[in-house]
Amino acid sequence: MDISKFSRIHFIGIGGISMSSLAEILVHEGKTVSGSDMKASPLTAHLEETGIKVYIGQRAENITNDMELIVYTAAVSDDNPELAAARASGACVIDRAELVGALMLTYKYPISVAGTHGKTTTSSILTEIFLAAGTDPTVSLGGVLKTIGGNFRIGKNDYFVVETCEYRDSFLKFNPHSAVILNVDKDHTDYFEDLDHIYRSFNAFARRLPEGGVLVVNADIDRLDKVTDGVKARIVTYGTAGDWTAEDISFDAAGFGRYTACYKGEKQAEIKLSIPGLHNVYNSLAAFALAKVYGLDTDAIVKGIDNYKGVDRRFQHKGGFNGVTVVDDYAHHPTEIAATINSARSGSAKTLWIVFQPHTYTRTHDLLDEFAQALSKADNVVVLDIYAAREKDTGLVHSKDLVERINALGGACAVYEPDFDSAEKYLRDNCQSGDILITMGAGDVFLLGERIVKK
Repeated sequence: MDISKFSRIHFIGIGGISMSSLAEILVHEGKTVSGSDMKASPLTAHLEETGIKVYIGQRAENITNDMELIVYTAAVSDDNPELAAARASGACVIDRAELVGALMLTYKYPISVAGTHGKTTTSSILTEIFLAAGTDPTVSLGGVLKTIGGNFRIGKNDYFVVETCEYRDSFLKFNPHSAVILNVDKDHTDYFEDLDHIYRSFNAFARRLPEGGVLVVNADIDRLDKVTDGVKARIVTYGTAGDWTAEDISFDAAGFGRYTACYKGEKQAEIKLSIPGLHNVYNSLAAFALAKVYGLDTDAIVKGIDNYKGVDRRFQHKGGFNGVTVVDDYAHHPTEIAATINSARSGSAKTLWIVFQPHTYTRTHDLLDEFAQALSKADNVVVLDIYAAREKDTGLVHSKDLVERINALGGACAVYEPDFDSAEKYLRDNCQSGDILITMGAGDVFLLGERIVKK
C-alpha cells in the first residue's frame, strides 16, 4: 500500500503507545490526522497539543466522509461501533500492523526487533547505538526512552528501528530488511493455539526477510531450526554459543553487567551496562550484532550501549520509603518475571518483595504453574486482582489460585490483596529498611509504587 496517496488519516485507538507514535510520524509527513480512544490520558493530551483532533469515546459519528484511510489497533473488537462505521464508510480500513508494514517500505533499512521478551530494551539499545553512530534513525518503541523524549523519533529515511510484536501475527504484515529474534516462548494464549503455532509464526516472520537481508537470532532458542528453516536472509547467531558471544561476564553491586563481546572467538569490545541482569547482557549483545550488520563503528556501538540507562517500566527506580527501595517493571510473563528477579538478586537487596498484577485471564490461567514457579523465587509476593485488559472475567481463574500455587511450592510467602489500599497497608506494615520492592505487571500496578513513594 502506498501511504503517500492518503492525506486524511484517522486512528481508532490512538491513545496506545504505538498508535500515538505512528500518528505523530504521519503528522510530520504532512498528513491531517485525527483519532479516538476510550479514555483521556497524558498521551491523548499530548496528541491534542500537536494539533491532532482526539475524540474520547469510540462512536460511529466519529467517522466523517473526508477520511481516506482509517487505522485501528488489534485491541479494537469487530463489534466496535466506530470500526463498523469505518468499514461502511468506503474509506480504506487497515490495522496498525498493515500501516507499519507500509511505512517500512518508505525506508532503505527497516529493522524489526522481535521476540516474546526483551523487545523494548533491545530496540532502545539499538536506538542509542544508531544515534551514537550519527545515522539519524527513525524509531518506534514500545516504551518511553528519555534520550528521544518519548517512544518515537523522526529521522532520515535510511534506518527505521521498529519494536515488533507477534500478537495476532501482526508482524507477518511487516516488511523488514533485517530483524532480531530474541526468544520464542509460550504467550498470548488467547490467540496462539500452542507453542508450535508460535514457532510457525516466528518462522513465517523470518521468511519475510529478503535475500539481501540479515536475521540476527538467539542461538539458545530451543528448536532453533523451527525458526530458521527456509529463511532466505543471511543468518547471524548470538548467545552462549554462536557467532557472537559474551565472555567474562560479571556484575557489580547494583547488578549491572560487564562482558567482552566476541565474534567467532575474537574479542571485539569491552561492554559495561547501566542496566541489571544477565538477560540484558544478551539483549545488548543482540543489538551489537545487528549494528555490525550495517558496518557501524565499534566505538560508536560501545558508546551507544553505555548511553542506555533504561526505559520507563523496565526495572525503573521509582524512589523509596522507610529505607525500602521501590522499583517498577513491566514483566508479565513467567520468563520475564524470572529475569527480573534474577536481576534484583544480582544486587545487594536484603529481602525481595514483589507486588504482582497478573495481566489477562487467559495468560494467567494457561501459565498458572509457570507464574507460581517464577514468583516463588522472591521472598514475599503480594498478588493483586487480574488486570483484564482486552478480556472479560468469565470465572476462568482468580488471583487467589496463583497465591495458593506459590505457597504450595514452599519458597516465597504469598498473600492476596484485592486493591491498592489494602496492598499499600500490608507493605507499609511488613517491609523493612534495606528491602527492595518491585511493582510488576503490564497493567496499572506502577501507580501503586508511585503512590507509596510520594507519601
